Amino acid sequence: MRFRNSVQAALSALATATAAVGLTAAATTTTHAATTPAHAATTAPHAATTLPAHLFAPYFEAYSGDSPAALAQQSGAKYLTMAFVQAPSKGSCTVDWNGSASQPISSSVYGADIATIRANGGDVIPSFGGYSADHGGTEIADSCTNVASIAAAYESLVTTYGVTRIDLDTEDRSLTNTAGIDRRNKAIKAVEDWAAASGRTVQFAYTLPASTSGLESTGVDILRNAVSNGARVDVVNIMTFDYYDGASHEMATDSETAATGLEAQLAALYPGKSAAQLWSMISVTEMVGIDDYGTAETFTTADATTVLDWATAKGLAGLSFWALERDNGGCVGTKGSDTCSGISQSTWFFSRAFEPFTGGGGVPANDFSVSVSPSSGSVAPGSSATAAVSTAVTAGSAQPVSLTVSGAPSGVTATLSPASVSAGGSSTLTVSASTAATPGVYTLTITGSAASGSHGASYTLTVAGSGGGSSIVNPGFETGTTSPWTCQAGDAVVTSPVHSGNGALRVSPASGQTGECDQSVVLRPNTTYSLKAWIQGSHAHIGVKGGATAGVSASSASWRQLSVSFTTDSTGSVTVYTRGATSGGSFYADDFTIQ
Repeated sequence: MRFRNSVQAALSALATATAAVGLTAAATTTTHAATTPAHAATTAPHAATTLPAHLFAPYFEAYSGDSPAALAQQSGAKYLTMAFVQAPSKGSCTVDWNGSASQPISSSVYGADIATIRANGGDVIPSFGGYSADHGGTEIADSCTNVASIAAAYESLVTTYGVTRIDLDTEDRSLTNTAGIDRRNKAIKAVEDWAAASGRTVQFAYTLPASTSGLESTGVDILRNAVSNGARVDVVNIMTFDYYDGASHEMATDSETAATGLEAQLAALYPGKSAAQLWSMISVTEMVGIDDYGTAETFTTADATTVLDWATAKGLAGLSFWALERDNGGCVGTKGSDTCSGISQSTWFFSRAFEPFTGGGGVPANDFSVSVSPSSGSVAPGSSATAAVSTAVTAGSAQPVSLTVSGAPSGVTATLSPASVSAGGSSTLTVSASTAATPGVYTLTITGSAASGSHGASYTLTVAGSGGGSSIVNPGFETGTTSPWTCQAGDAVVTSPVHSGNGALRVSPASGQTGECDQSVVLRPNTTYSLKAWIQGSHAHIGVKGGATAGVSASSASWRQLSVSFTTDSTGSVTVYTRGATSGGSFYADDFTIQ
């Protein structure tokens, strides 16, 4: 994973090495000049404010090419942790976003986005390090042997963007680089002294790997070194995922036990702090959906509610997750993806579930939430369905909220009545499908807008097929794209070879993945159907899962039709799929039908 990708055995070995060596290596120099780098802007974009005492700030993948301000607005996550800042090469004492010269620490890069985020009541936290930098030696304290230069790199983020907190993602080889650890903590102390002398607020957060019982010993040693250097650590953020221990996990419960273990570890390091003060230092970062290890470590939508309630009751400093770009259900069954969670969920589910955690200092006087129940529904062509849209006051007092709905496909009408409520009021969503509506699964977004900002909720609409023929959308890939099929990386629509028409699907398995393509359909309940498709190539497989389970495999050098029967359950919902073998090479699929 781009964030953490180390097996438990490797971490244990690293812990042993750290314990044997000890955190005694001194920096090449401990002199610090409190100067502003030449490339830093003298004025930060839209002045920052002190961060809330309890903060939800999911990670934003700065290497994605996305706009952080746009995703913040769409998701409702007002605060973002922006990953990652690192040196362009090992041995360098300068930093860029992602270590790329095309993304320097400059107001011209992300300055406008940060100004927009602040204007909307939020802020950003730049994150140094990350797995790739920590593994490759381009984490700034590992790369640079000059404490003053490391401190100047941290200050460049403060003076350029006006940020008030810096995140230090420390994992893999950075956990045992004792010289780098000592330099980093000396640089933290230098920046804190500089900030105090210049009247600035600068906080530091350490993001560290954890087991289900607390920090690894390497993480404890890093904090112990910070104490010995007089470096104030404001937040300790533990990564409660990628355990790689082969055990069965309930991820919400494991988050709680990991944080409880951390609280005990912090009590030993900071004996003068009360339990409430120790809990207010702790932040938890989840990897929503399926993490890098696989389905045994799956953080579910139900886990989000459990963790939110627990974190609120404990008074944690923060909640986060990896990563904002993954907060959608676009790749069910895929582990460790950069772009989707791997589980069935509405887009921005986790962002909207965790956003209410933010509070204390800087929150708007008035705020509200929007929800829809049920969160999904099915309509047949020519029929309609309804759902209740509820608003609630989450801060301050009630305010007028305007409601809109978007995302309805051709042939479907979605309306809200009433279209304006006072926060705390309700509306009814009515979805009507004409006889010409195309069967498929669609996401409708209900947005509430008020003076304090906007919030939303998602409704998953299934337009059912007639059941008397193909209910699959884009069955022959004639649109030139895979949509609305959900496919793994490498799969693509081709124009040759094809069974009929102008398109076919090339399924391309790779190491660790089968190249699976999925599409959900709704059929008549308790009815027997036949799924058919044409395939060409080796180790081709078609089938259904969910409300029915059936499949068939074959290899064929020329086009061959496969057929498998199945019987729907009481819901009538199934997922049609095609996939190959991880070592079987590519094959082609075309002309799917359900009869």
